Amino acid sequence: MEKEAILWNAMPGKKVECIACARRCRIPEGSNGFCWVRKNIGGKLYLMNYGVLSAMQVDPIEKKPFNHFMPGTYVFGVGTSSCNWGCQFCQNHNISKDKEITGVEITPERLVGLAVENNTESIAFTYNEPTIFIEYALDVARLAHRAGLKTLFVTNGYMTKDTVAEMKGLIDAAVVDFKGNGEDKFANKYEVVVSNEPIKEALIEMKRAGIHVEITDLIIPSVGDSLGACEKLTMWIRDNLGPDTPMQFTQFHPDYKMLDYPVTGFEKLKQHYDIAKRNGLNYVYIGNVAGNPYENTYCPKCNSVVVERNGHYVTGWNLDKDMKCKKCGHKIPVVGPAPRKFRYEGIRVIY
Repeated sequence: MEKEAILWNAMPGKKVECIACARRCRIPEGSNGFCWVRKNIGGKLYLMNYGVLSAMQVDPIEKKPFNHFMPGTYVFGVGTSSCNWGCQFCQNHNISKDKEITGVEITPERLVGLAVENNTESIAFTYNEPTIFIEYALDVARLAHRAGLKTLFVTNGYMTKDTVAEMKGLIDAAVVDFKGNGEDKFANKYEVVVSNEPIKEALIEMKRAGIHVEITDLIIPSVGDSLGACEKLTMWIRDNLGPDTPMQFTQFHPDYKMLDYPVTGFEKLKQHYDIAKRNGLNYVYIGNVAGNPYENTYCPKCNSVVVERNGHYVTGWNLDKDMKCKKCGHKIPVVGPAPRKFRYEGIRVIY
C-alpha cells in the first residue's frame, strides 16, 4: 500500500530529497531511496509499504530494551521491510534486508485494536528502522494515544531534526542503539554509515521534544569494543543528555555476515560498565546476559536494588508510588506506574 510521504523536498527535474533519515537521499523520478521503501513517483515521494507489516509480537518492554519506561509492562511490537542502514551483523536481516515489500496489511485502526485486545500498554515500532515508515508510525501513534496506549521507537537514531519535530507529542519514548561505541570508522565499515553525528543531534532534539530517551550500545569483539571510544561516548551522554540517562551495553551474538565473530565476553562488557559509571552515568546496565547483577536498577544514593530483573522480566520492585527508593527516599527517574504483576507469561507471536 502506498501513501504520499510527509518528509521530503521537491528538487529540479522532478527529483526529490527525502528528509526522514540523515542520508537525505536525492531520488530521481521512478527510483527508490537507500531504504528501498521510499520512492519518487512523478516528482513526489511515497512510502510504498504503508501499513504492510512483516512482524508483530507481544513482548516485555524490557526486551526492546527499556529499563526506565513502564518497567514490567507488555508492548505490542511491529516492524516492516528494509532499513536505512547496511549492518553486517543485523539480527533481523530476514526483514531488514528485504528488497521486496512483504507482509500483512494492517490499518492503524486495526493495529491499535490488536494492541488493546492483547492487553498491552504500548506499541513499539521496532525490528527494522521505524524512521523509514514514519508516516505509518505517526498515524498509529495518534490513535494509540486516544486509546490510552504509549508509543515507542526502537531506533538507530539516524534521523533528521524534521523527523524529531514530527515525533514530538506522538512518540513517548525512544531507545537509541549505538553500535561499536559510536565510532565512525566502525560505522563506515560495518553499517554503511558515514558519521554518527546525526544520531547525537537527533538525541538532543528528542530530549528537547520531551521524548523519554534511553541508550544501548552493542559491543562487538575486536572491531567495536574500544574502551577509549566508550570513554568518549559515555562522557558525551553525560554532558549532553544528562547523568540520569539509562545506558545499556549489550552482548553481541554472531549473525548475518558476521557469523565468525565470537560472543562478547562478560569481562569486556563489565569494563564498559565500569567506564560509564566512572564517568558519572547513574543508571548503567549490561544486556543480553540473563541473570547478571547489572540487569537490575540500583539507587545511586544508597546502592540498594530498586528494580530487580531476570532476563527480560521484572522480578522485584522496591519503589514507592512516587518512584522513590523505599530505603532512602531518593527519586529514581522511572516512568511508571508500578507493574501489575511479576510473572513469566511467555512471548506471544502474532505474525
